[in-house]
Amino acid sequence: MQVDVVIETRNLTKVYRDFWGRQKVRALKALDLEVRRGEIFGLLGPNGSGKTTTIKLLLGLLFPTSGQALVFDRDATDVTKNERIGYLPEESYLYRFLNAEETLDFYGRLFNMPRAVRRQRTFDLIELVGLDWARKRQLKEYSKGMVRRIGLAQALINDPELILLDEPTTGLDPIGTREIKDLSLKLRDEVKTILMCSHLLADVQNVCDRIGILHQGELKELGRVDNLLKVRDVTEIHATGLSEQAKEEIRQTIEKHNAKVITMGNPTSTLEELFLKIIRESEAHPGRRVRGVEEVHSDAARTS
Repeated sequence: MQVDVVIETRNLTKVYRDFWGRQKVRALKALDLEVRRGEIFGLLGPNGSGKTTTIKLLLGLLFPTSGQALVFDRDATDVTKNERIGYLPEESYLYRFLNAEETLDFYGRLFNMPRAVRRQRTFDLIELVGLDWARKRQLKEYSKGMVRRIGLAQALINDPELILLDEPTTGLDPIGTREIKDLSLKLRDEVKTILMCSHLLADVQNVCDRIGILHQGELKELGRVDNLLKVRDVTEIHATGLSEQAKEEIRQTIEKHNAKVITMGNPTSTLEELFLKIIRESEAHPGRRVRGVEEVHSDAARTS
């Protein structure tokens, strides 16, 4: 594993079997993926595509049927590496009769954090997720969005290097969703690595550096968000100071009319359009999948 690669999967496969050992569901098929230090990586896919299975394999909560997952250059089954990981599951399982301070103090104890450090981290995180006004209320009185916020604070209590977020914006209103995005960007600036699983495409489009799209357990697309969303067969020009005559002419004529080309490049679609396109192509060609080292391929290779 390279120094800047935090997560690496090699031909990672997970098959769920029934009581008699017969194959029931192939949740993940030959996943090859790399997540690099200091990036926000979005793992996208419809329900049942293998996102949560991937996270559980990385945490060592499940064992792979074949292949390997490495986290911090250790096999994912080595649970000691989890001390450096923060995890927000899709459903937060927290003690309903504890308040916010007691909840974070409890999880801080699990990491053997000194009392003074626990108190400071608890204070800072409650303020960070915007629950300062409800720090003494029991969690049973929290709304779903509030529980989601304290769950995120719990995931950050150990100041993790790697943060795994499974559907992080579930139950949040638009303001809370925006705050989660801003917090993710702030954590990235602190050289934290974030793996974010979601099926809410708009929530990750302007946050993730790279994305992978899973469908039926297979990796169908991988790359930088800005590159994937480019419409490569269309060129878009933004200019100012053009006359009506100049607007109808090509780029060389813009300079001829003393106008200025502001931008010239490829317009982009939306992540939702890309996602639906990949899923439709996947259903039409079920055997197709990509490997997890997309940066090796050039733009020319992608269009060939």
